[in-house]
Amino acid sequence: MANSSRLGLLRNRDFGRLFAATGLGQLGDRIIFLALPLVAIVALHADEFQAGLLTAMTSAGSLLIGLPAGAWVDRMRKRSVMICTDLARALFLLTVPVAWWAGLLTIWWLYAVALVHGVLTVFFDVAYVSYLPHLVGRGNLVEGNSKLSGIRSVTSISGPTVAGPLVGLVGAPAALLVSSAGMAMSGLLAMTIRKREEKPEPSERPGLADEIKEGLKFVVKYRTLRAIMLGDAVFNLFLVMYQTMLLVFLEREIGLQPFGVGLIFSGMGCGALLGALLATRVSERVGQGPVIWLVSLVTCPLTALMPLARAGWSVYVAAIGLAALSLGGVVRVVAQ
Repeated sequence: MANSSRLGLLRNRDFGRLFAATGLGQLGDRIIFLALPLVAIVALHADEFQAGLLTAMTSAGSLLIGLPAGAWVDRMRKRSVMICTDLARALFLLTVPVAWWAGLLTIWWLYAVALVHGVLTVFFDVAYVSYLPHLVGRGNLVEGNSKLSGIRSVTSISGPTVAGPLVGLVGAPAALLVSSAGMAMSGLLAMTIRKREEKPEPSERPGLADEIKEGLKFVVKYRTLRAIMLGDAVFNLFLVMYQTMLLVFLEREIGLQPFGVGLIFSGMGCGALLGALLATRVSERVGQGPVIWLVSLVTCPLTALMPLARAGWSVYVAAIGLAALSLGGVVRVVAQ
């Protein structure tokens, strides 16, 4: 009985399949995070500007369709959106190793794949968050989110740890085959979830533009939401800049092999997992409001250790700062 109690929602067949699909999809996504930039840096000898532009293409989806995505997904069956975006991402990622083996791969090809993958990921994330309450009910939402956050944190550790040796063994383009397979399996698992949603009636909803305006008014109306939105925007802007140059720094300045790069990023995953375990306790002790800004002030300055590092053991000591950044980020998001 105690073991069944610990399993909780995992005893639910549909939730168990969503849990497994999440693990596979996240594992594929973590490999992409490392392998796609390494394709540009190592295989195509991209410079710093090209590496930065590749990251910008990955993030551009949120800017291009972030506002209408939620309104569009509200008009669709969330499960269907998740399946279609998973399978489409798998297909587009598959074009990278195929183009590489055919001698056709260029930096522009990577830009296109990164942009399409980013747009599809926005739709997947919106559908994923919206689908969980329908699948498990409002009463089980906290437990469902907790278990899914746990598997996401585990894949944050295992993904880079797998990706580093994999890239070193077969090369970055071929490593994307594993990412493509993970995305495809995630989509196929989601197909087996039996619980269906009713398709929203278009006549019951306001126009798309009106719905976007309504959402923006809701966010702007409340001071707390405004602060969270602006704080996240600033944080994510500089985080993307930092992570983009981090790969270039580790590979060219420090001279780390893919396995070493994977270890550094798996350390970030360890910090995220620890943050998930501590988030509730820290928020209760410090307070949900204060912890949002206080945890960032404590953990973010430690990332300055990395640019001070040199080849050798010091780079792994500096990685403690990255782990602290991930820990603080998870605590902040949970509190928000």
